[in-house]
Amino acid sequence: MNKIGLTGGIGVGKTYVSKIFENLGVPVFNADKEAKHCLNSDLQLMDSIKNMFGKNAYKNNLLQTNLLANIVFNDKTKLEALNNLVHPVVKKKFSLWTKKQKSNFVIKEAAILFESNSHLDLDLVICVSAPKNLRISRIIKRDKLSVSEVEGRIKSQMPQKEKENLSNYVIYNDEKKMLLPQIIKIYNSI
Repeated sequence: MNKIGLTGGIGVGKTYVSKIFENLGVPVFNADKEAKHCLNSDLQLMDSIKNMFGKNAYKNNLLQTNLLANIVFNDKTKLEALNNLVHPVVKKKFSLWTKKQKSNFVIKEAAILFESNSHLDLDLVICVSAPKNLRISRIIKRDKLSVSEVEGRIKSQMPQKEKENLSNYVIYNDEKKMLLPQIIKIYNSI
């Protein structure tokens, strides 16, 4: 079974592309959703977060995402520390999930695939790309954030061009090129 990474910066449309692959019958593991789930259910991880960021990081055993986001998206060291806590947990979940799949290949969708070195455990990587102005408008609409908050999150990630250069395939989700033919071409080549 081939393990394929699907990555790209915030707002490029990774999840939309993943849904198309799912409709083609490819199992997709959303690492970002799994991380959010683990942050609110894995007691050991929750304790580690409280120790690192303070007891206020959780209220009634629910992660205070806005509080944590304000801390980590303004401090690369703290973002890296958070990632170092979360990624081993998600990596283990992906491994267990993969063993249950009955497919020629699976996809691991993750925004920070290269930053977390998760790509090292995969056979190849697909990068979804979109122009920065389009990404910003998508994120503002989806997450109700300000332009400066969005730009801070974009800056906290690896530059999009660098992700493209490290990937085996690039899908352009720029509202100009049709997505489906790009995805079908990649699907058929895997």
